[in-house]
Amino acid sequence: MKITSLNRAKPSLCFLIFLLLPFFMMAQNGKIKITGKVLDESNQPLPGASVLLKNSNQTSITDFDGKFEITVSNENAVLSISFIGYKTKDISTNGQTALTVNLELESESLNTVVVIGYGEVKSKDLTGSISTVKLADINKQPVANVGDAIQGRAAGVQVITSGKPGDNPTFRIRGTGTIGNNDPLIVVDGMPLTGGLNQINMNDVESLQILKDASSTAIYGARGANGVVIITTKRGSVGKSSLSFDFSTGISQATDILPVLNASQFASLHNDILNNAGLTPNPDFQNPESLGKGTDWVDAFFKTGIQNNYTMSYSAGNEKTKVYTSLNVFDQKGIIINTDYKRYILQFNTDTKISDNIKFGNSLKLNHDIKSQGDYNIQNALISLPTQPIYRENGNYSGPIGQAIYSGDVDNPIGKANIIDNSTKGYNVQGNIFGELTFLKNFKFKTLAGAEANFWKSRTWAPTYNWDSKIGQNAFLSESSNQAITLLLDNTLTFSKKFDSGINLTAVVGTSAQQNKFEYISGSIQDFPSESTQTLNNGIAQSTLHGSGSEWAIFSTFARANFDYKSKYYATATVRRDGSSRFGTGNKYGTFPSASLAWRISNEDFFKSKSVNDLKLRLGYGVTGNQEIGNYSFSSNYNTYLYNFNGNFVSAAIPTVLPNSNVKWESQEQYNIGLDASFFNERVNLTLDAYIKNTNDMLVPQSVPVTSGYSDIFVPYINAGKIRNKGIELVINTKNIQKDKFSWNTDFVFSLNKNKVIDLNGDAPLVTGGLGLNYNVSRIKEGLPINVFYGFVQDGIFQTQAEVDNHAIQVQGTSSSNSTSAGDIRFKDLNNDGLITDADRAYIGNPNPDFSASLNNTLTYGDFSLSVYLQGVYGNDIFNANRLYNEAMSITTNQSTAVLGRWTGPGTSNSMPRAVYGDPNNNNRASSRYIEDGSYLRIKNVSLTYNIPTDFGKDKIFDYAKVYLSGQNLFTFTKYSGFDPEVSTNGIDNNIYPVTRIISLGLNVGF
Repeated sequence: MKITSLNRAKPSLCFLIFLLLPFFMMAQNGKIKITGKVLDESNQPLPGASVLLKNSNQTSITDFDGKFEITVSNENAVLSISFIGYKTKDISTNGQTALTVNLELESESLNTVVVIGYGEVKSKDLTGSISTVKLADINKQPVANVGDAIQGRAAGVQVITSGKPGDNPTFRIRGTGTIGNNDPLIVVDGMPLTGGLNQINMNDVESLQILKDASSTAIYGARGANGVVIITTKRGSVGKSSLSFDFSTGISQATDILPVLNASQFASLHNDILNNAGLTPNPDFQNPESLGKGTDWVDAFFKTGIQNNYTMSYSAGNEKTKVYTSLNVFDQKGIIINTDYKRYILQFNTDTKISDNIKFGNSLKLNHDIKSQGDYNIQNALISLPTQPIYRENGNYSGPIGQAIYSGDVDNPIGKANIIDNSTKGYNVQGNIFGELTFLKNFKFKTLAGAEANFWKSRTWAPTYNWDSKIGQNAFLSESSNQAITLLLDNTLTFSKKFDSGINLTAVVGTSAQQNKFEYISGSIQDFPSESTQTLNNGIAQSTLHGSGSEWAIFSTFARANFDYKSKYYATATVRRDGSSRFGTGNKYGTFPSASLAWRISNEDFFKSKSVNDLKLRLGYGVTGNQEIGNYSFSSNYNTYLYNFNGNFVSAAIPTVLPNSNVKWESQEQYNIGLDASFFNERVNLTLDAYIKNTNDMLVPQSVPVTSGYSDIFVPYINAGKIRNKGIELVINTKNIQKDKFSWNTDFVFSLNKNKVIDLNGDAPLVTGGLGLNYNVSRIKEGLPINVFYGFVQDGIFQTQAEVDNHAIQVQGTSSSNSTSAGDIRFKDLNNDGLITDADRAYIGNPNPDFSASLNNTLTYGDFSLSVYLQGVYGNDIFNANRLYNEAMSITTNQSTAVLGRWTGPGTSNSMPRAVYGDPNNNNRASSRYIEDGSYLRIKNVSLTYNIPTDFGKDKIFDYAKVYLSGQNLFTFTKYSGFDPEVSTNGIDNNIYPVTRIISLGLNVGF
């Protein structure tokens, strides 16, 4: 019986032994396998989190689902779990072999890593003024480049965008600091970018910082005067490989089309123009109403544009190697016929870890773009006669027929835009390789070698044409090739140590060497026997050949030390010394120092406020330089000429520019005081900065007497000017509502800047704002903001001849057709001499805004997110130069509907003058007539996003998916009468391609 019972028990005993065997084996080997999952505060997995066995070098990294495995030798082992942006958590296994760990977010505002020059630092440790743009706010905007997307999102940064496909935006950081080059330095993955921001795919950007004050920009020395934009592209990450696809398609339109006269209205105007000049009206216009609406040239010229944007990216990595690569295709059709832009970008970034002490990597960007446009001219589309058709009955483009005084002489703008090919093809490469060596625990040496190669090929082809009276007899071809090669070598040594006393010290020293070489060649020719062969060697007449080249180099040494004591007291000191080939002997080198201090008041023992989470005061001063003055300013320039001596041509080199061997850096000193604060458990975060920025030794043109033998047009520049900018910047971020399914966040940005020219090497102002034919509308003068408008002051309209006779003499003549008459503009006699002359001109407007602001609200409910972004400027004036043509009423061109309110008799108008051929009173002179308020408030972007559920039944098709609808430049509230109030930085609107309204639909999927 006993044996029988034992036999029956054998299977159960064996099964028990089998179950316990692993535990016996682990006990035997002293090893226990722990598995677990790391989640965030919302129970979402955290891939790439680090799991460290305390008091050992044993680590594990969580996979894409947040899972990890680690082997321990003690059932009470302690694991330290960390992830960037989250609080590190220590947890004891306590005999458990399966763990679930939730990490808590660290202070989002204080622990964000900020990339600075040749290093990075947490935002809580900043002592300078740096703006970080939230990429989540800009990624869904349907724009071509990063610059357009960040408009208004960084305090103190003015961005002027353009609707023209392929154009780069214009940056002004803390105002206009010089009459020369004001563009900031753009650094991408550690290398200065000489090409435009169009070379960068917005989906590749990992972080974007803007360095504004001298304390933060001085590390770039001679290149930091206009601010620095630092862009870091994405890198691969440890964990599951990921593939993402982002696609958007959209349509674009002009935000506002300028209304012009129809055929009947134009005929009535034209009759007035000729009658008032004593001329015979056009017989065809005897009955204006019979002409109807006629041709709408503007409607035919503008169209609905279409743009498509595709990005596919792949990321993978393990503890040794990480890879990120992406391919972007952007295709944009402009809102004007034949204005198109295509772009292709390949990004390839790698990081390889050879050992714990050695790693290397690379960043590579390949870019190819094509900008194409016809000979488009917005102004000609506006002034083309509505009485003229676009096409003749035979299908040819029309041209004016008959006398110019009746039919005008404007070339068919639709035909010119269609038949002329004007294109530029760019091939751009930017890449670098770097290596890092960590030694003696606290030292890191990094070397980076980079190159940027930019190649452009431009082509203009104009065939022959015969459009009635407009004849292009000779075909024309022009081709040019440009190339710019930039080489860079940076070496840095960084020391970083946390001392037991509470002192943290990070110091970096380094060198930087950069060289650029530019070459240009162009040729043109006319008269082609066969227009099907469009090459330079096929033309036979008027050939030209041009070529040039230049090069520059800069070598720099720099050092910076960051110090903090117990996160209370901070100090940063920087110095950089640059030597540039752009300056002559004795002035090649410049030294640029800076220093800044910060005091975290909230960490003091005496600070007991519960509502204030963080309070830090910053103070900084520094000097930076500007080497962007062009090449060879210290030496004389020579041009070659051919002279005919007795029938023989002799070549000669003639000096054209007087040399200035004393030319040196434009230097800029800046004072900055700032305050960072966080309130109510970080529900409200505030950054406030005030600054004074003085540009000293500004380069201004020197007066050169003709008797010197040198040109008085092409003159040298001397260091003799000074400009001051001072302003206030405010950023407020609030978390208004934070619930499980609903949240509402607000971002407010405010920037105020006052600009003033302090010194200009004398009392004579500089003439700027040229519109051709010696028509200049701006001046730079001591005591005033830069580029203020200058002209006559309009004082209403003369209503009667008696008013003309009792006013200062404007234009004398024998009749109303050749002198000032009733209906003409009355200009103020400012010097009271009884004559209206150039001496009666005054400063009539300021293109610099008083302030700019933006407001972004983001509301999230479940899987839906809505973002509404408002942006605007206030207090700037615009010189609407388009009205010089659209409201001239002096020659045979169409006009805007504003002239329907023109003066036709006493009391009919006090702002729009009479219509008269030849404009005898010169009503069209530069005056306050064309100064308009440029203030605007714009609904810049509205985006609605839906997160598509990833699980369908039991199958998980993708890791994430988002669909979004976005509108850019939806509505603009402004008093400005032009296409759009966003014009160039000089405030002049002259035939500018208008900003467009874009509606797009996008999809972002990750696998």
